[in-house]
Amino acid sequence: MASIEVGRVCVKTAGREAGEKCVIVEIIDESFVEVVGTEVKNRRCNINHLEPTEDTVEVSDDIEAVKSALESL
Repeated sequence: MASIEVGRVCVKTAGREAGEKCVIVEIIDESFVEVVGTEVKNRRCNINHLEPTEDTVEVSDDIEAVKSALESL
C-alpha cells in the first residue's frame, strides 16, 4: 500500500470532489494534509478521505507546476 507523503498522488473518496486526483503538498498533522489538483481546490483534507496511488510527483512552491505534473500522469 502507498503511504501518505508529500508528492503522493491520491484519489479523493469523499465530498463533492470524490473521484478526482490530487497531490499532497503539505502534511498538517496525523489526520490532515493539504492537497491540490486540477479539479481539486487547494485545501485541507482528512487523510481518511484519500486513497493513495503508486504515483508521485515533484512538489515545489509553484502550484501550477504541480498541477501540470499531475495532468501528465
